[in-house]
Amino acid sequence: MCARCAYRVLLGGRSTSPLGIVNAINVIAPYRYLGMWVFDDARVGLVQEPFVSGADAIIDRAVADIPDAQSGFLMLFSSSPFPGHQFRLEWRRVEMDGNWYYSPDLDMEGWLCPALLKYFDQAPREIFVQVKPRPHDA
Repeated sequence: MCARCAYRVLLGGRSTSPLGIVNAINVIAPYRYLGMWVFDDARVGLVQEPFVSGADAIIDRAVADIPDAQSGFLMLFSSSPFPGHQFRLEWRRVEMDGNWYYSPDLDMEGWLCPALLKYFDQAPREIFVQVKPRPHDA
């Protein structure tokens, strides 16, 4: 086993970087496309990946105070709490290769599709999330 693979095994995570280092905090930039929240992430091979089945409604609520969020905003997420996270998602159950999560902070439930496993080896018990405006230079 190469050193990079051993490091990955020790961390217990899926690599989303070319160096094989697991990201503790991931970042995506969702935006509206054809009336749906979607995101692109070339690092993991996703283009216009949609949020559906309640996850879209959670985003609507979470970004209500972000000006022009439909043009894009930043979403940071991690399986561990981090300074500035705004809400937490609790794992509930598996359905159709995806996972249902509940936010006690928002009192809402949403389904996250199998693309979640591009960021985690398995569905985390909790996901901590922060949303914020996209920088003007991005």
